[in-house]
Amino acid sequence: MSSRFSDFKTWLGRFLSPWTIVCLAVVAFVMFYGDNSVFDSIDQDRTVDSLRAELAAIRDSTEHYRRLNERLTSDPELMEQVVREQYGMKRPHEDVYNFVESTDNR
Repeated sequence: MSSRFSDFKTWLGRFLSPWTIVCLAVVAFVMFYGDNSVFDSIDQDRTVDSLRAELAAIRDSTEHYRRLNERLTSDPELMEQVVREQYGMKRPHEDVYNFVESTDNR
């Protein structure tokens, strides 16, 4: 075993200097265990992607409600439809029934 270690040490001394090994060790430490490690960067990229997707969904929702608001101010029939469906308002002498779906499987 000491012969193998001696051969490896000789090979290592011939092709790599101690400063090269130290520099590679520092670079490996910074890449994998530092504050800006590869794993932290990947995790941060995933977080940024999910936040961008959430932001896009919020923008779509905002645009939908902005268009609905514009339509409600200009279209009285749509306003009546929204009020009747969402708020359960009714005309005089009219009955309104609200049906709620049950998740019970009985």
